[in-house]
Amino acid sequence: QVQLVESGGGLVQAGGSLRLSCAASGRTFSSFAMGWFRQAPGKERDFVAAISWSGVGSYYADSVKGRFTISRDNAKNTVYLRMNSLKPEDTAVYYCAADTFRRAGTKSREYDYWGQGTQVTVSS
Repeated sequence: QVQLVESGGGLVQAGGSLRLSCAASGRTFSSFAMGWFRQAPGKERDFVAAISWSGVGSYYADSVKGRFTISRDNAKNTVYLRMNSLKPEDTAVYYCAADTFRRAGTKSREYDYWGQGTQVTVSS
């Protein structure tokens, strides 16, 4: 089993920044690929970013490329999502997820474990 706990969400003005954290416990964090997804009210859960188990490879949705950065610290069992130049359309619940098969994919079905989510609200 893997437990994931997100933190760092909140209310921010457009153009501002936030850093989300996701702390993992249970199995060996350093062997997983990790991803961030988000879900706005009435919409599907969308891919945001993913990072390989080693941290060498990272991947982003076009909508956040150049503004968001995913990173990980395997010594701290934590993955981060730095979000800059936030827009009102970034408002959503953000979820981190673990992929025990190391795919670092863009589809939610490729991830085995999920956190409970953290709310990010960007005001205009």
